[in-house]
Amino acid sequence: MSEALTAILPLDGLQSGGSGPLYLKLRQSLEDAIRSGKLGHGDALPAERDLADYASVSRVTVRKAVDDLVRDGLLTRRHGSGTFVVKPLSRVEQPLTKLTSFTEDMARRGLVSRSEWLERGLFHPSPEEMMMLGLAPGTMVARIGRLRFGNDMPLAIERASISAEFLPDPVSLQQSLYAELEKKDARPVRAIQRISATNLKKIDAGLLEVPIEAAGLSIERVSYLASGRVVELTRSLYRGDAYDFVAELSLGDS
Repeated sequence: MSEALTAILPLDGLQSGGSGPLYLKLRQSLEDAIRSGKLGHGDALPAERDLADYASVSRVTVRKAVDDLVRDGLLTRRHGSGTFVVKPLSRVEQPLTKLTSFTEDMARRGLVSRSEWLERGLFHPSPEEMMMLGLAPGTMVARIGRLRFGNDMPLAIERASISAEFLPDPVSLQQSLYAELEKKDARPVRAIQRISATNLKKIDAGLLEVPIEAAGLSIERVSYLASGRVVELTRSLYRGDAYDFVAELSLGDS
């Protein structure tokens, strides 16, 4: 164990190298190992006891260093499993002036997108879905829930509701919802989007591989056809450490 720790955490000078709290020095050593790739995404961090013995510090010191990195999103604790490395992300800038799909956003940035299905099928609509989508009695609604990845990193949870008129077979949907809607001349041309801050709860944080209560962005999008009819109601959760939504403003009339 000590040989493996030496390979990823050369701690020479931890005790003697200058002033400052030991936990900050250990924290910096761990962060350097993560950012340099010595500790890769998904790697398990050695047990606190092993780190404490190796670095000749107390377990309290180790816990403070690890807590700092968990708060910064570089480590995540999984109950009953241990502490794991989370790859640092380059932030994605998403303009608020264009109506694009997640797949298109990732492709424009040179990232490879993929999805894992959380839900997919036809359902009897809820009262809210009937009202928001303007559904007639007896109309079914297609619901799709996806965990969205960019370069194999989970970035967002998307849950969309669409009239079955436009998406009669959601199980056959492969990748881009907008590409599928375009085949039926039902791709939205405008949308109203509401963004609010949130703290990610246990299940969503687990899917996005961030700490529980980590900062996230909650987004509700209502998308319209050229006729003015609502075609899509989507609620999404985005990682707060990965996304910046950017709007260009101009001087208006006073």
